[in-house]
Amino acid sequence: MAITRIHGNAKGRCRAVGHNGLVYAVATDQSSADTVAEQTRLTLAALEKNLKDAGSGKDKLLQVTVYLRDMSTKGEMDSVWCDWIGDDQNWPQRACVGVDLAGADLVEIVAVAAR
Repeated sequence: MAITRIHGNAKGRCRAVGHNGLVYAVATDQSSADTVAEQTRLTLAALEKNLKDAGSGKDKLLQVTVYLRDMSTKGEMDSVWCDWIGDDQNWPQRACVGVDLAGADLVEIVAVAAR
């Protein structure tokens, strides 16, 4: 099976990779917005584009990991997430993890979706 790589601006990594009917995607907010809510909104928009570019979409998400700089902001992130993800038929398995993110990133999202 062929591997499809959707390159981005970051050296050494892709924003999405497709293989064997699956898409693996990652996204962050490239503008470094000030709030978790705004970074989440922009990160989800980037994730949706990455999925689309690789032949998938948010309705095909299987698993998502949300990385947060500060777990006390999970409620703020979750409010934006729930508006974005929509009906329960689109809900993937999802986990949130508190981590030390690079630069001004407050949120990073990694996803696996069907093609």
